[in-house]
Amino acid sequence: MTPTAAERDALFQAFARALFKNDMDALYAVVTTDFVWRYHDGISPERVLTSREAIAGHIAERKTFFASSRFHDVAYHHLPDISFMTFRVSETVRATGEQREQQGIEHYTFRDGKLATKDVYRKPIAG
Repeated sequence: MTPTAAERDALFQAFARALFKNDMDALYAVVTTDFVWRYHDGISPERVLTSREAIAGHIAERKTFFASSRFHDVAYHHLPDISFMTFRVSETVRATGEQREQQGIEHYTFRDGKLATKDVYRKPIAG
């Protein structure tokens, strides 16, 4: 079953809240047991996260690396079987104070009323 647009919005809200709180139980309440998160930030090699531990490690690593991370201009775009999120993100590297600005798109698929995949593509915004 593919969720409706309203159901997807609720899934995304719960997913974001779980990420913010680093709550893997809440996160796995809205994703499939075999959820796959692919992440490419335009700087490092692509990462493929396929377990609670890998996702928790990724979140912890980003919190350690960045002193701050703020998303702007977030918009969801729902198509019949997939959704996209477009955004801009401002980040500060903790060790150096370097400011990073990126734009990105996330591609989501669904299965059984939950998030099945999340593919993140980000690239630096030319200054």
